[in-house]
Amino acid sequence: MFNWAEHRLLWGAIALLMTTASAAAAEPGHFGYGTTPTAAQIAGWDIDVRGDDGVGLPAGKGSVSQGESVFADQCAACHGTFGEGEGRFPKLAGGNGTLKDDRPEPTVGSYWPFAPTLFDYINRAMPMPTPHTLSSDDVYALTAYILNLNNIVPNDFVADRESLPKIKMPNHDSFVWTDPRPDTAAKPCMSACIDPGAVKITATAEGNGLTPKTTGPLDNMQPK
Repeated sequence: MFNWAEHRLLWGAIALLMTTASAAAAEPGHFGYGTTPTAAQIAGWDIDVRGDDGVGLPAGKGSVSQGESVFADQCAACHGTFGEGEGRFPKLAGGNGTLKDDRPEPTVGSYWPFAPTLFDYINRAMPMPTPHTLSSDDVYALTAYILNLNNIVPNDFVADRESLPKIKMPNHDSFVWTDPRPDTAAKPCMSACIDPGAVKITATAEGNGLTPKTTGPLDNMQPK
């Protein structure tokens, strides 16, 4: 015989469980694992270096001659003894004046905009099999040596947090540092917003050598 009282009690208990579970799911909760990172752990990840002024560069220093030795041990197998590149690994030196050619060579000397970010990239990504294993002194020395390979600094140059931001890279002025597109300068508004019809295009990429030429069929765009 069907018992309505028991039926109501059963569904009441189910509804209560569902309500409790829903409330628990809505709360932040605590997973019971992990710890608050220490200052040393945070410092291990806080390694970014700003390009224009070198903010973030660590203490340490390295000379061109020291960098030559470190480069031979850690980098030459892929990048060549003088940064000429081995196999399909990228060149680090040369390529000056080639950026407008059909086959440009973007190297540290021909393309890189800031010297401090060269330190940043080497520090976080090199050597390829074991990144972020070099000391700050070794990274400074490698930075000095690569800059010297590109005739940007003299043989007696010493790289550190003071000297790197003072270097002006050959291709620095070829970068566009201010984005002319109107939408990048737009400010959020809730009232008195600019009429979309009043916006005028003041600059485009067309004719400024910023996009590849597509004057023929796709076959003509393939590497020669």
